Amino acid sequence: MAGLRAKQKADKIRRILEAATTLFREQGYDSARIEDIAEMAEVSVGTLYNYYQNKGDILVATVAMEVTEVLEAGLRIIANPPLNVSEALRALIQQYYDHSLFYLSKEMWRTAMAISIQQPETPLSRRYTELDGQLCAQVVQLVQTLQARGIVLAGIDAQAMGEVFFNNLNTMFTEFCRVDTMSLEDLKSRVNAQHEPIAALISTIKIV
Repeated sequence: MAGLRAKQKADKIRRILEAATTLFREQGYDSARIEDIAEMAEVSVGTLYNYYQNKGDILVATVAMEVTEVLEAGLRIIANPPLNVSEALRALIQQYYDHSLFYLSKEMWRTAMAISIQQPETPLSRRYTELDGQLCAQVVQLVQTLQARGIVLAGIDAQAMGEVFFNNLNTMFTEFCRVDTMSLEDLKSRVNAQHEPIAALISTIKIV
C-alpha cells in the first residue's frame, strides 16, 4: 500500500507541475491562477496546497524537476566524456542548455531568478541556490574526471576551474533569459567561444 500511495502522490505532483508549466506559458506566471492549475491537473485546490504553498513553490519545483533531469543526463556524459577539454565542456553544457526550455519559458526562468534574489532567506530561494550548487559540482566533476584521465594538466586546480566554467555558463544563461531575441544557438556559440581559449590553456593536448 505504501508503494501505491507514493506512486499516486508522484502522479499528482507531476500533473500539477505539467498543468502549471502549461498555464504559465499560455497565460504568464502572474496571470495563472492556482484554481486553474488544480483544475487542469484534475486535483482539488486543497490537494494542491498539500504540496505547494503558492505559485512560487510550484515554479521552483519545476526548476528542480528540470535540473534533476539534466543532472541525470550529465552523469552519463561524465562517465564517458569526450577526451578533449573543449568537446567535453561543450557536450555537458549544451545538454544543460538544450533542456533548459523544455519545462520553463524565458519568462518563467526570469521569475524564478528574481524570486531567489528578492527573497534570499526563503526555502524557495535556498532551494534554487542548492540546485545551482549541484550543477556547479557536476561541472567540477567533469574537470576532475578529465584531469584523472590525463586530459587536464595535473597542476590545475580542478575545483576552481570547474567553478569558473560554471559561473560563466550560468551568467550567460541569465543573459539569454534576459534577452528575448537571443536564441539557444547564439547562447551556445558564445559560451563555446569563451571557453575554448581557457580549455586550451589547461589541456595536456596542444593543438598546433
